[in-house]
Amino acid sequence: MNSLFEDTACFHVGTVRLINYDIPDAELVLRERFFEQEEADRFYNELLQGTPWKQRTRKMYDRMVQDPRLTAWYGDDHHNWPLVLQFIKRKVEAACGIVFNSVLLNQYRNGNDSVAWHSDTLPSAGKHHAIASVTFGETRVFKVRHKTRAEIPQLDIPLKHGSFLLMGETMQYHYEHHIPKTSRKIAARINLTFRISDRET
Repeated sequence: MNSLFEDTACFHVGTVRLINYDIPDAELVLRERFFEQEEADRFYNELLQGTPWKQRTRKMYDRMVQDPRLTAWYGDDHHNWPLVLQFIKRKVEAACGIVFNSVLLNQYRNGNDSVAWHSDTLPSAGKHHAIASVTFGETRVFKVRHKTRAEIPQLDIPLKHGSFLLMGETMQYHYEHHIPKTSRKIAARINLTFRISDRET
């Protein structure tokens, strides 16, 4: 097993920054260095090694394909949540004033892992719902575009180690996002999206 230093030496939380993106129809706020370096390093290692990661298979057109990333899901039964997730959840909720009941974890193992353009639709939560996103590990570009207004410039947001992104209640209704592949040789990125939902999506 690699040491903590070997696992996380290439990740840096950077400086404290709060960015409120001025976009129509939705709220999008990024807080860099939401977690300090030592804390972010520890959470990255605990989640990477302790999460029951799975690669989901889904039907696309007439064939079954594997998702190009690993995932895990924890729902409303918080007794089953690892302590590290409980701690992160409490800190996120204190920062945004929203109580979440579930979390989807994604592991992007390398530059070949990605997620296509989509919105995080949660049928049980209705069309308006906030989502809190936390990143540990490698920086990946989070692209955002409006669904119906092509004149609005696309956002390219680098999500760094230890950062926190809040997508407001109307974000998923008006916008979609994706994580593209990259040809660079990179380490893993772990992303947590806290939601209000009664099922995995």
